Amino acid sequence: MSERYDSSEMMTVTAARALHNGQSCFVGIGLPSEAANLARLTHAPDVVLIYESGTLQTKPEVLPLSIGDGELCETALTTVSVPEMFRYWVQGGQIDVGFLGAAQVDKYANLNTTLIGDYTQPKVRLPGGGGAPEMATCTGEIFITLKHSKRTFVDAADFITTVGFGRDGTARDNVPNIGRGPTRIITDLCVMQPDTQTKELTVTSLHPGVTRAQVEEATGWAIRFAADLGETPEPDDHELEVLRDLKARTEKHHSEA
Repeated sequence: MSERYDSSEMMTVTAARALHNGQSCFVGIGLPSEAANLARLTHAPDVVLIYESGTLQTKPEVLPLSIGDGELCETALTTVSVPEMFRYWVQGGQIDVGFLGAAQVDKYANLNTTLIGDYTQPKVRLPGGGGAPEMATCTGEIFITLKHSKRTFVDAADFITTVGFGRDGTARDNVPNIGRGPTRIITDLCVMQPDTQTKELTVTSLHPGVTRAQVEEATGWAIRFAADLGETPEPDDHELEVLRDLKARTEKHHSEA
């Protein structure tokens, strides 16, 4: 990785660049919030940020600590109830892009946030699905942002909390009124996308300085690489400046609160 930026900044900038001006985006806390707001503050000023708590067209000056952060309501065009958020906005197909994370992602982009191990005697119980299953079903497309490791990228998820493309890649075939599902997985090593035919996750872009061997070592299945494998563009100075200023404002704001 370059001395100009770290792997987290590489992930954030890459995720931000995937958003387009005018899109409606369902935002999560953490890296997705960083990426969405970076996009809004740079190349996509008219991206519409929507948080799970019901805040629409949110324009926070600092990054929220949670979906209940007052900064979101204070800077939103309006706020609706959570039932309306999911019934009308999410299930009604009003959102173009949603960001998700998970404890496990398998080769067909299925997400596990329920448990690790056997269902009847799990090693670890996780928080559960929340709104992720509805998002993956009804949102136009899903971006997944995660650190890359064999612990997270597994051959088959222990439990499918949120369907990507099912156990064999066919879960979305011939299903009407359903979103495209995961279209892009952004990690600290690479960008993956589902193969157009099999839906198996395939590396389409390596981050600068990352090798195929590093990705293979960090993936729990025999990962494939696109024939036209590219290199992810590096963050530019302006993106890094805006991102770092945003994070510095956020740290200062929350330390004084």
